Amino acid sequence: MATERTFSILKPDATARNLTGAVNAVIEEAGLRIVAQRRIRMSDAQAKKFYEVHAERPFYGELVEFMTSGPVVVQVLEGENAVAKYREVMGATNPAQAAEGTIRQKFAKSVGENTVHGSDSLENAGIEIKQFFDEKDIVG
Repeated sequence: MATERTFSILKPDATARNLTGAVNAVIEEAGLRIVAQRRIRMSDAQAKKFYEVHAERPFYGELVEFMTSGPVVVQVLEGENAVAKYREVMGATNPAQAAEGTIRQKFAKSVGENTVHGSDSLENAGIEIKQFFDEKDIVG
């Protein structure tokens, strides 16, 4: 198995409820290492660029507004098959369908306020990481 890096965001609903430590504990218990982490306030331009793949979808404006509504925690995670592992640890987008013990099952409020984002592929992980981190920021 290959060691990979993936990208994670703890969304405004998580930071508003002070869940950073609890979510990080689930991530680390799953065997992933947090090799970079930063709390930021995403700008409108950053959120629009980050979610531009959804620009034509009806929820795009609401998503951008939500992601800029409060602080987020951006992270780089590292581990064996990190992309797939983190997607498993996050759980289904809809918390009502998320498996027991996953981040979204434990902490998400709704489909829209579902606590975390994780990259959906190794290629996208690389793109997403570069939007928020320089290589020098990552201590692996």
